[in-house]
Parts: sequence; structure tokens; C-alpha cells
Amino acid sequence: MYVVPTPLGNLADLTRRAEQVLCEVSWIAAEDTRHSAPLLKHLGASARLLPAHQHNENEAAERILAKLQAGESVALISDAGTPGISDPGARVVAAVRAAGARVVPLPGPCAATTALSAAGLPDAHFLFYGFLPSKSGQRRQALAELSAQPCTLVFYEAPHRVLETVSDMAEVFGDRTLVIARELTKLFESIHALPLSEALAWLKADANRQRGEFVLLVSGAPADADDGEGERVLKLLLDDGLPVKQAAKLAAAITGAAKNALYERALALKNQD
Repeated sequence: MYVVPTPLGNLADLTRRAEQVLCEVSWIAAEDTRHSAPLLKHLGASARLLPAHQHNENEAAERILAKLQAGESVALISDAGTPGISDPGARVVAAVRAAGARVVPLPGPCAATTALSAAGLPDAHFLFYGFLPSKSGQRRQALAELSAQPCTLVFYEAPHRVLETVSDMAEVFGDRTLVIARELTKLFESIHALPLSEALAWLKADANRQRGEFVLLVSGAPADADDGEGERVLKLLLDDGLPVKQAAKLAAAITGAAKNALYERALALKNQD
């Protein structure tokens, strides 16, 4: 089974090897067969299609294994980018490998690395998170758990949630640099860097800035940011019975860690009790 990345938008980004594979395999397992049909028609690919999306991955894996065991070749694709990276595919790959069949990965388009290459953020490392939880409380908790990371944080986001997500990022992370990469490789591609404190107003200033698929990149925690000391002090204060808000405030004053991030972390710790 071949794992084949497909273009984010610009069809010219499909590699020659990917084109060759898609035109030679017997079957193509696609996240949305209707979405992929125009690309395959453009290539002149004659493979038969079968669906492999988040709601049927286990069933799709069984069908793909049957094809492979019958001696047929299969290519796994998602709607755009690389399967298994914030897209369906990981379960299929795991099942195929567990059955002893060969999985052949092809390099190619990925929105995360495409955005990183143009972000210009100086951090030596990055952490890819993908999509944050859709509910604000869970989203803030996830962000709080990432707030001390010294590396660039990479997120995907949908247009209908981008304002809420950016607002939560500003509350939890403070005034770091945010790079907003939108509609990568497409006609209305835009990449804009600005302080997180200004990002919400910038997005609201033009409705067009809220459209399309987003990659949001946040600069890493400053070198003098909380290295775990903030959470250690926070836990001690909570264990002594201090209210969440007061514990976060005191822990921030003692350690210099971000108060908002400590508050969100304190809420998460309380919920675990």
C-alpha cells in the first residue's frame, strides 16, 4: 500500500512519483471519492475508488487488506496533504502493517511544513498539534498544557473557529508572535505575522481574513518562561487549599510564569481530582 500526499491546492505540487503511483495502482482509497475524482481524472488515473474516511477506517482497512492479499496494489490518499497527519489514514496504515503487508510512504505536500518554511520564526524546534478541541474550556486547557514549550507550536484551524481560537491563544500565551497562514498554495494564499495581542482585531478588520483553511503558528515560550517551576508551586498552593484563582495569581507572582496559563492549568488539575 502506498501512502500518497496530494496537493493542498495547486495541482502542480503533485510529485512525479505520486502521479506515477496513482496511475499504476489498481485501487485508490480516498477520504472523499467525490473530492478526489477531479484530480484523478486530470491525471488520467483509471484505478477503482473506495472510501477511507474517519467514520469507516476500520472497515476500509479490512477492504484494503483484502485487495493487498489478492495481489492488488492500493494507494491511500486524503482530500489534501499527507494522509494520517490530522487526516484519516493512521488506522489503515496500522492495520496494514500489523497484517504484515508493506506500506510505502511517499514524500509530498503537508500544510504544517509548508507554513513553517515561510513563517520565519527563530525557534530551533517545532511541535505539531493539529486541530485543537472545539469547546473553549477544553481548548484553553490544551493550550495551557503547551504554554511552557520553548518550540514553535503548529495548529490547524477551521474558519468558523479561528476567531475563538486566536482569542484563547492570546489569553493563555500572552503576547507572543502569531503567524497566520491561510489558503496555502491556493489563489488567495496569505501569510501574516503579528503579535498575538493584535491578531483578533486584525482578523476582524476584514471578513476575507477569516475565510479558508488555516495554519496557526505560535512562537515558543521565552527562554526565561516557566520551566515547570510554575506548575510545581501551583500544585503546592492548591494542595494547601487555596482557591484556583488565588493559587494561579500567587504562583505567577512567585515564579514569573504566565498567570492565565497557570489559571487554566489549575482548572485542569481540579477537574482531574
